[in-house]
Amino acid sequence: MNTSKGVLAEIMLEHGNFNFVKNGDHVLCSITQKIIPIEELKYWNVDLQEVYASPEVALKRFKELNEV
Repeated sequence: MNTSKGVLAEIMLEHGNFNFVKNGDHVLCSITQKIIPIEELKYWNVDLQEVYASPEVALKRFKELNEV
């Protein structure tokens, strides 16, 4: 269990999972810089090591990267 309140976490993203490099209770969206509580982190790109605040942000980033 992660008990670091108000601390920005550093994580290593994997497929279907992530590991803490530095304990914390939130990360920042790679695109919007919105705070994402660790418990709510659902969208990320392993290859780019980016986290996204919502499915809409993830889709927008996917379209940017793939020129869709």
